[in-house]
Amino acid sequence: MTGSRTEKLLSDLIALPSVNPAFLIDRPDLTGEARVAYFISDLGRKAKLDVHFQEVFPGRCNVFLHAKPKGKSRNRILFAPHMDTVGAAGATHDIFSPRQAKNRIYGRGACDTKGCIAAVLSGLLDVIQDKGAPPATEFIFCGLIDEEEGQTGSRALINSGFKADLAIVGEPTNLKIVTAHKGDLWLQITTQGKSAHGSQPELGQNAVLKMARVVELLETKYAKQLRKNKHPLLGNGTINVGSIRGGSQPNIVPADCCIEVDRRTLPGETEQFVRQELNALFRRNELTAKIKNNKSSPCPALETDPTLPFVKKFFESTGQTEKVGANFFCDAAIIAGGGIPSVVFGPGNIAQAHTADEWISIASLEKAASVYRRFIESFY
Repeated sequence: MTGSRTEKLLSDLIALPSVNPAFLIDRPDLTGEARVAYFISDLGRKAKLDVHFQEVFPGRCNVFLHAKPKGKSRNRILFAPHMDTVGAAGATHDIFSPRQAKNRIYGRGACDTKGCIAAVLSGLLDVIQDKGAPPATEFIFCGLIDEEEGQTGSRALINSGFKADLAIVGEPTNLKIVTAHKGDLWLQITTQGKSAHGSQPELGQNAVLKMARVVELLETKYAKQLRKNKHPLLGNGTINVGSIRGGSQPNIVPADCCIEVDRRTLPGETEQFVRQELNALFRRNELTAKIKNNKSSPCPALETDPTLPFVKKFFESTGQTEKVGANFFCDAAIIAGGGIPSVVFGPGNIAQAHTADEWISIASLEKAASVYRRFIESFY
């Protein structure tokens, strides 16, 4: 495949499958980020950057490229896209073989987020090659693992005590700087009943019937309640009942029922806040249900002040003036939770992420690389 350095980088990355093992447990030839991490490390060494790995799971490491300054470092900028992708469900062709058509590059990860990796690396390596080491700023590229499942890569980064003045987290944002995104809570809600023979249902208590009332309440009154609280960039929080399980067979009154819900949160809405809100709602409507978190680690919302000096400097590099929010959750909130001001930025459209025929426009890819180059050069 011919084209610019950025195009070739993306094509090479797509050809290195890095499906999160959570989606393809029995396919080691397609899963894990190691192939991509080693590819990135080789690029860094050829550019004479410092390279190191941070093991998060056996065989799964965050990879770091350090462009150290000539003199004493006065500030530190982090570029943090993730290396893992989702699987290939629904694809009718080999989506790990990159292809070009209609000024697009197709393949798994093209948009989410190997396009971001290619654009950042292209911009960073071009500047280092042309201008040498930066005068007083340390630029760090960190390819993160596991964003698509548990965000353990970004959590390990923060838990290590890593600090920076700004993190630019790579996600497809249509080349818009995102300073706020929603958080995500996965909750499991259960109702309890009493089993009985199906021929005498009056002797039991139907947990599915109780849950039907809970589901209706969540999808109607609670959803309406959430629409009253609007964030200027993110709109309102949402609730989605995604799965339901209850009972064992038709002739037994079900003794328990369970639903799993997705609650998208706004900045300031914690797990404790949501649980209290739901419990109060159930009490007001004379319903009894138990709530527990269905994720081991919190996925908070992001809100970063766009007037912070380095955030403002990045805005100036893009020419963007309006504030933008995103409905999706990503590593940015985890990194921000570690005290690093974080924004989200990258080429491509989130609507293409996870699709069976994932693609990114070459124009978007090249423009992103130019933005990164311009931003990095502003520190020289």
